[in-house]
Amino acid sequence: MARPEQVLVLEPQHELRFRGPFTDVVTSTLKLVNPTDRNVCFKVKTTAPRRYCVRPNSGVIDAGSSINVSVMLQPFDYDPNEKSKHKFMVQSLLAPPDMTDTEGVWKDAKPEDLMDSKMRCVFEMPAENEKTHEMESNKIASSLSKSESSTLSMKSMASSLDDGEVKKIMEECKRLQTEVQRLREENRQIREDDGLRMRKSTVMSAPHSSPAMRVKEEGLSTRVIALIVLFFVVGVIVGKLAL
Repeated sequence: MARPEQVLVLEPQHELRFRGPFTDVVTSTLKLVNPTDRNVCFKVKTTAPRRYCVRPNSGVIDAGSSINVSVMLQPFDYDPNEKSKHKFMVQSLLAPPDMTDTEGVWKDAKPEDLMDSKMRCVFEMPAENEKTHEMESNKIASSLSKSESSTLSMKSMASSLDDGEVKKIMEECKRLQTEVQRLREENRQIREDDGLRMRKSTVMSAPHSSPAMRVKEEGLSTRVIALIVLFFVVGVIVGKLAL
């Protein structure tokens, strides 16, 4: 006896597509719609259970409602020359009105009560130009996120400085500028006073220099020369005696 036609509507109907690269988990969504006025039990099975994680892989769909099934392909080394032989099957069963145990309903079901739909898996790899575009998009997104984060950090710093720190910094700058100006003024005044004192001392000492003073200075210079000559002669004598 032929099995009854599938009452569930599958979206997509015949293929589950997985888009690479397959270095991470790739998820394909299968939507199961129950257009009938009765609850429907379902199960999702695959020929490669170790390669896929299906959530939920079984359950009950209420009348007139739907459910999304996530089919997660685990990471693997993709070979473009190898065709996918993985298959999926969606099995369904009209739930009895007084159902209390789902597993019991499946065990007691007759083969002619089961409905199934078979699907195949398709693996797709993005083209090289699409890869480049995706990489550039990722770079732009990362640079934008970095600029936004730096802007936010600057704003946060500015907002924290607004709470009194800016005023303190400005007051300190003004105080330092005033101190520098004061020191410059004192330095300039000291230079002017030194120059005035030097000019006064020169003017006052010039007319009061007496001949006695000049004689005394000449005498001192003569004594110094004599001492130098004496030391020179003594050095020459001592050097000859040493030889």
